[in-house]
This record gives sequence, C-alpha cells and structure tokens, in this order.
Amino acid sequence: MANNENAWDKLLQIKTIGRDDTNSDEYRYPYEPTPYSVLERLASTGLIGKGDVVLDYGCGKGRVGFFLSYRTKAESIGIEYDEHIYDGALENRRSAHPRAKADFVLTRAEEYEVSPAVNRCYFFNPFSVEILQKVLSRIIESWYADPREILLFFYYPSDEFMCYLMTVDELEFYDEFECGDLFEGNDPRERIMVFELPCYETD
Repeated sequence: MANNENAWDKLLQIKTIGRDDTNSDEYRYPYEPTPYSVLERLASTGLIGKGDVVLDYGCGKGRVGFFLSYRTKAESIGIEYDEHIYDGALENRRSAHPRAKADFVLTRAEEYEVSPAVNRCYFFNPFSVEILQKVLSRIIESWYADPREILLFFYYPSDEFMCYLMTVDELEFYDEFECGDLFEGNDPRERIMVFELPCYETD
C-alpha cells in the first residue's frame, strides 16, 4: 500500500501523503487523502472522463484532482477552507506533471457557488452532516438553474451521511463500488456510493 502511495505521488510530481488535523473541529474533519487504490477503482468505473468537471469538496493538497485529471482527462476544481493545506495544493500545482491539472478555491464549502460546468462531485467525509446539508443545497440550486446530470461520489460514507442522503427528494441512488478488497479487514464503509441528480428530458 505504501509503495503504491509513494509511486503515484512521484509520478504525479506532488506531495499529498500524510494526515493533518491542525485546524479540524467537530464540523470540519482532518485532512487525509483518498488512497490511490480507491482512486484507481473510481477512475476505472468509466463515470468520469474527458468533458466532465469534478468538484472535490475538502480537496486537501489536491490528490483527487491531479489523479483524475491525469487518468481520465476530466477537469477538476478543489474546495479547501484551511489556508495552510490550500497552500500545499498550490505548491503541488506548481510542480505537478503536465497532464495532472487542477484548480483550487480557498473558501468554505457551504459558501461556494457551484458553476453550471460542474457535473461530478466528490466527497471523502470532509465535514459534518450539518455542512453537507448546506453544500447539497448549493449543488441542487445549481442543478435547478442549469439542468444537467450530476453524479455525486461518496467514499467511505458515514451512517449519518447515508441516512441524510436517502431523505433528499432530488437525489437518486445510482451505483455502489466496493473497495473492501483493497484493504485488510472487513470494513463495510470501504465503498464508493454514487448518487445522481438526473437530467430529465423535456418535450
């Protein structure tokens, strides 16, 4: 596992390994990057590709954006509220492989106005359900203003997240990708849950 982490960071010419809980609290959780093995599985689903724009909530040092750009040619925007960690993302952008491109915005997730270009959203438990509710309201607002299919990916979702997502009328369950085989143990949370804001055809 460690070898895979180091190998991808080296290939992408970035530094994203490690955990940082300097500015975490009960609402915003520590920085911990998605394992590359999980991102490999996500990229292999075919649900993200060239022409898509991925919005990574709680992007940390930018691993998800750089990886998906490199592997799928999708565009990526990372949202980060911690200025110290955000600076790490900018430093990675300066050194990253030419095929690994990502933009970053320093702001609180619940305050970010979702661009009509965004059609993919990624979450790895970046914040509490209270913040998720506000974030999802922003996404749905953008979806109503500019109707399009939006897929939302939740890696390692908490029970609280899942319970809330099941109550959102606009959301539809889309798919589930198991990731438990990538790690030791039998953790039922090792999965990527995909929800959809569908694009309804109009006459």
